[in-house]
This record gives sequence, C-alpha cells and structure tokens, in this order.
Amino acid sequence: MRNSIFNFAGFQLGWFACVLGAANGMPWLGPVLAVPILGWHLSQASAPAIELKLILTTAVVGSLFDQSLLSLGWIQYPQGSWPVWLLPLWMTTLWALFSSTLNVSLRWMRGRTALAIVFGAIGGPLAYLAGEKLGAMQLVAQPHALLALASGWAMAMFWLLRFAGHHDGYAKKDFDEGRQHV
Repeated sequence: MRNSIFNFAGFQLGWFACVLGAANGMPWLGPVLAVPILGWHLSQASAPAIELKLILTTAVVGSLFDQSLLSLGWIQYPQGSWPVWLLPLWMTTLWALFSSTLNVSLRWMRGRTALAIVFGAIGGPLAYLAGEKLGAMQLVAQPHALLALASGWAMAMFWLLRFAGHHDGYAKKDFDEGRQHV
C-alpha cells in the first residue's frame, strides 16, 4: 500500500512539473524531475529491466498517439525552442510517468476491463483539459480532439493494462512488506 501511495504521489508531482513547466516556459522541468521519480520506481521493482521495457514501450506508443493529434492540428503546444510540428519531450515524459503507475497504483484495475475502458475514456480527456486550463496546451479542434482522446485512452487503458500484466517488474513484490506473494 505504501509503495502505491508513493507511486501515485510521484506521478502527480511529475505531471504537475511537466504541465506547469511547459505552461511557464520551462519545458525541461518535468523531464528533469521525472528522472529521479522513474529511477526510484525502477529501484523498487523486483525486475527493473522488465519494468523499463514497459516504460519505454508506453512512452513510444503514447507519444505516437499524441504526435498524431498534433499532426492533425487538433492539439497545439506553446511556442518555444522546440519545433511546433514535433511532440514536446515533456509529453513523452508524461507517458513514461503514467506507465510507472500501471503495475503499482493502477494495478487494481487489471481484470476490470469495462472499468479500465471507462476510466481511460473519461480520465484521459480530463487530463488534457486540465493541461489546457493550466496553459500547457490547446485543444484546437476540441470536439475532434476530445473524441479522439476518449477513444484513444479507452483503448490505451485496455491494452496498456494487458501489456503491463505481461511486463510486470513488480510481479513478485509485496508492496507493503517486501515479501514474496503466495
């Protein structure tokens, strides 16, 4: 339980650093803070290499999804030193941070397919709307973007939880006392 709380808190801290950093002209803040958060996450895993594969795969797949929304002109990010046509690094960082929750604080959602799909369809768009309200992005074609986010995140939650179940670096770790599950 304690590890789940730290995992969730680390994700939230990283999310705010990414979003507020981007909104305030410091897009490097989230990625810099994510390094120790993800490092701690991997240090707690019983199989860090497997967990790292989950993080990297999720970051790539999620970034491709967001890049498609950017390329379609449905999402825009603040002007800066990053090319406007390329997904900012802090967004890829958010996917990496999110993936760190799949085998820890979101583990309870495994096997609850309908709930995971609904969670993704509602939670995904809400996170982007929050990012927009904080000034980190703009949903340009809002109806299209929200529909794409809802359907994309619904599918993502289904597939990512399944993928995480097969790439579980925490599989043999008891989160509370560090002993093996029976």
